[in-house]
Amino acid sequence: MKHKIYIVGMGPGAEEMMTFQAVQALEESDVIVGYPVYLNLLEKRFLKKELLSTPMTQEAKRCEMCFQEALKGKTVALVCSGDAGVYGLASLMYEIGKDYPDCELFVVPGVTAANSGAACLGAPLNHDYCVISLSDLLTPWELIEKRLRFAAQGDFCIALYNPSSHRRADYLQKACDILLEQLEESRACGYVENIGREGTRTFTCTLKELRERRVNMFTTVFIGNSQTQLRDGKLITERGYRL
Repeated sequence: MKHKIYIVGMGPGAEEMMTFQAVQALEESDVIVGYPVYLNLLEKRFLKKELLSTPMTQEAKRCEMCFQEALKGKTVALVCSGDAGVYGLASLMYEIGKDYPDCELFVVPGVTAANSGAACLGAPLNHDYCVISLSDLLTPWELIEKRLRFAAQGDFCIALYNPSSHRRADYLQKACDILLEQLEESRACGYVENIGREGTRTFTCTLKELRERRVNMFTTVFIGNSQTQLRDGKLITERGYRL
């Protein structure tokens, strides 16, 4: 019988925004492994579990830790914010898992920030959309620029992850400049801070105004398509139903 490891998307973090399947996987696990911020969100609910963590940028070590604990006979859960398969650790676990044939991986889906953030703003992603991370830690900025230009050209609604950090303070501004090469300044946009956590805040603005806004790493940004409208503080992208 193979050792079981769950790769759990925990959504924004609040228990009420986790799927029943995610909660069930965590309850079944002996050990929960994750980034400290995520474990802090789970601590009260899963206080009796063994909680293990590594700092940021030590993702590979965190994944290795899961396999090592599983080989001890423990059921392990690796938690990721949002969905583990959307900028999460699901693919890395499968890469490393090739060296651990006695372990079996189970991916448990979660609510990613594009969906939970869109719900806060109304319905900005109600038509074709793409998700782009502005972090160039693992992706060259030249490729990110290319993806932004093609998304604008294709008139996609866009959700931007990782729009800013201390090291990348001007990346959202750079992204807006690229989009403004093809999109009008009045394009409807919005962003959400601390989705599903204490201090959640939503904002709407134009693309021109978005360029001047300062956001943090816990923010998800939304750029509408050519049909997106701002109505009563909500971003609405119609699908084109005939009424």
